[in-house]
Amino acid sequence: MSAPLQQQQTALGDGDHLEREIGEGGMATVYLARDAKHDRRVAIEVLRPDIGAALGADRFLLEITTTKIFPRAQ
Repeated sequence: MSAPLQQQQTALGDGDHLEREIGEGGMATVYLARDAKHDRRVAIEVLRPDIGAALGADRFLLEITTTKIFPRAQ
């Protein structure tokens, strides 16, 4: 597991297991993870610290609440 992936896994604790990075954008990095509680694959979006400090978390929260998620077969 790469150092950045290990840091994110440590922050998540035992509830989810990060499998790999699946994308990176201007504001965040997206990881594929396994939700242990519901036994399903999920995407976890992690806001970049520099963006969070500059723009604040409100803009990030607006982005994720306005994004449509369409479930796919696992």
